[in-house]
This record gives sequence, C-alpha cells and structure tokens, in this order.
Amino acid sequence: MAYDERLSFSVRKLQLMDEAGNCSTPPVKGEDMRKMYEFMVTARIFDNNALKLQREGRIGTYASILGQEASQVGSAYAMQKEDWMFPAFREGAAYLARGMPMHLMYAHWAGDERGNHIPPGLNCFSVSIPVGTQSLHAVGFAMAANMKNEKYATVTYFGDGATSEGDTMEAMNFAGVFKAPVVFVCQNNQWAISMPAKRQTASQTIAQKAIAFGFEGVQVDGNDIFAVYRATKEALEKARGGGGPTLIECLTYRMTDHTTADDAKRYRSDKELEEWKKKDPIDRLRKYMEKKKIWNADMEKKLIKNATERVQAAIKAFEEMPEAKPEDMFKYVYEKPTQALQEQMKS
Repeated sequence: MAYDERLSFSVRKLQLMDEAGNCSTPPVKGEDMRKMYEFMVTARIFDNNALKLQREGRIGTYASILGQEASQVGSAYAMQKEDWMFPAFREGAAYLARGMPMHLMYAHWAGDERGNHIPPGLNCFSVSIPVGTQSLHAVGFAMAANMKNEKYATVTYFGDGATSEGDTMEAMNFAGVFKAPVVFVCQNNQWAISMPAKRQTASQTIAQKAIAFGFEGVQVDGNDIFAVYRATKEALEKARGGGGPTLIECLTYRMTDHTTADDAKRYRSDKELEEWKKKDPIDRLRKYMEKKKIWNADMEKKLIKNATERVQAAIKAFEEMPEAKPEDMFKYVYEKPTQALQEQMKS
C-alpha cells in the first residue's frame, strides 16, 4: 500500500544569559563563575600578547581566539580530568582551561616542536592544523573507550568551515553508528577565512547536521558561557552513560583576522564587527557577576595584574628555552621514523 509520510526533526536552541548579563538559572555557583571569568580574561591577555609577538617577529603566523573565549572555556570547564580534548588550531582558551602551560603554547606558534609536548596527565592532544582531521581522531579514541569499557568521553573542536570537510562528516557518521562517547563542539564564528557561513551551507543551522547521523544537535549562544557549559556538561554525561555523541554548535564570532596572514577588512564590514562587539562574552559574564555582587572593580584590577604577570612570565620562559633542534620536527611524527622522514632529516 502506498503512503506519503513526513518525519519531523528539531534542534534545541539554548541561551541562559542575555547580552546585558541577565540570567535566572546559572548552572554554576560563584566560585566556578570567577574561575571561568579568570580563564577568559587570561586567555584574552595571552592572545593580545601573541599578536604583539607575531608583529615583532618573535613567533610565526598566529590564529587569534578573540571573541570566542566563552565557547572554549565553557566547554573545556565542563570536562572531567579523565576526558580527552582534541583541538583544532584556535583553541588557546580551551587549552588554558585544561591546564596547558602557556610557554609551550607560545613555543608552538614559534614553530618549536616542543610546544606540542603535552604534559603527562593533561589528556589533551596537540594542535591540529589540517581542517577537520582531529574529529576522526576524537571518534576513534572514543570508540576505544567503549571497547575497553572505560568511562571517559572525548571533546573535539572545529570551526564552521570544517563542516564542509569530508573528515568531519565521516567522523560524525562513525560516531553515530558506534554510539561513540564524543562531543563535537563547532565554533561557528561566521567566517571560514573569507567564506561566510551562509555561503558554505544551505542548512538553517549547523547543529541540524547531527540529525543525519542519528544523534542530537544543539545550537547554543556561543558567547553565553553558562549555555555553553550546561550544553557540554549534559552532552558529556550522556556520552559517558552510553547515550552516544552530541553536536554542539556555538554561535560566536571571530573578532579579528582568520590568522595574522589575513586581512578581514577585505571581506567583512565594520558594521558587522560593531554589532558583535555588543555580544562580548567577557563583558557579559562580568556584568552578571557585578549585578550579583560577586565581582567588583578591585577584583578586576587584581585579576588583570596577575594575569598579565603570568603571561609575561610565560613569554620569558618560552624565550629562555634552550635552542630547538631542527631534527625534532622529524623525530616525533611517528613512533618509528619512516624511510622518507629519515632521508628528509639527512638532507
């Protein structure tokens, strides 16, 4: 018998704190709020100094995190120590929230392979420059957790541009089929270099792409750290409990150039930038805490002073590292160097 049936799907949208810093149901208490805020402020100071170092020729091409601090800190803060993080190349704030030493982060951007050495117990993978490939690694690692009956989850970060890459779609397909305990965090910052999000997908949301692979997609206000934290915490708890993967689309904005090799003024308007400045994630959380009398001007001044001193100490430690050995770029690609790598190292 012939029939015509429609299947219905939906995407949950989440915002807990508005642009004015109003929130009736914060998912964390005062001390955690302050820690989150400290991570975001420190990340911004780290980022600002990285841009200065690049302009001075002291590090190489750098990808700024300005404007995306809440998407990164909120999600990383929701992770447990046993969980694993698989970053792309713009996750400096997430690294900080997970405990990555800042001097190693600066070393990475200077082209020093020692900057990719993750301290034992940190449960982070190194920076991934190819767009989208880290998603496959995160899913494979999560599938291993199921096979070994270990209760950890993985979190992988990527931008809106990565959702146009086959690697990311393949990773989601594997995750859905095998119910891998992985959380996909897409930082939709509206621009994949000079390509606006609306020109690279006809989907109303990126979150809805998860539906095709059999799991939930959630779209959150990526500049609302409370919403990001809650969505990620719920997704991680579901993943560890055997409920499978989740895709979280964080609607945020890349406030500066794609990298220091880019000039965003060539393809986007000042008006657009000004509108997103009103949504600044750091200002938003500070307004909330000030309204609740858990933050004040003296605390702000002390935080900026301490964070600035920590960043400067990290820069000093990075620049005082013994001179790097060029052969290190070949030694740590594989457990055993291939013949091709050995020949390249000799030449």
